[in-house]
Amino acid sequence: MGAKPATVCRQGIGAKAGRDMRRPTPVFSGYRVALQPEWKRLKVMQIGIFAVGRLKSGPEKELVARYLDRLAKMGRAHGIEFTRVNEVSESRASNADTRKREEADVLLRSLAPDTVLILLDEHGKSHDSESFAEAIGKIRDAGKREIIFAIGGADGLDPSLRDRANMTVNFGAMTWPHQIVRILLAEQLYRAVTLMAGHPYHRA
Repeated sequence: MGAKPATVCRQGIGAKAGRDMRRPTPVFSGYRVALQPEWKRLKVMQIGIFAVGRLKSGPEKELVARYLDRLAKMGRAHGIEFTRVNEVSESRASNADTRKREEADVLLRSLAPDTVLILLDEHGKSHDSESFAEAIGKIRDAGKREIIFAIGGADGLDPSLRDRANMTVNFGAMTWPHQIVRILLAEQLYRAVTLMAGHPYHRA
């Protein structure tokens, strides 16, 4: 009997994708975001997260949501819009290689040809927060429409994803639980935008 197909759960965060920047200044929970003047406006680059496994209700999920909400509020004024989290059920195949391949296929089918794919993987490059923010800024300034950050499941990521990836990042040599990786990513994305904005949140 074949493995049960993976399913995807889409969660929208913040402003709706594709919103016209000529519309009135957006308001998020009473916090008004000042958009840049017309001549300074950047083409908005969307950022999303693809994750194998689902976060259960609890403090980890709440902390991720808090940072992603902050990112959504601040990012658009700096050419970045956080749009979604795609949570994919772990494959139920009987061996790890097949599980990774099936999970990778779900991700690859969801990507547009010009989407920038960034993997979170132990074989990736370590960054400090400043260089991580700089890398995101360069992708935005190059006119890319979307970045997807991919977090693998318990078995890791299929090698085929490395062939498609534009960049691979690790959060250190230690092994982190899936829930912690998502928290780290959400916080660093928010921190990256604060660095672009010159906000005092980041203190080196």
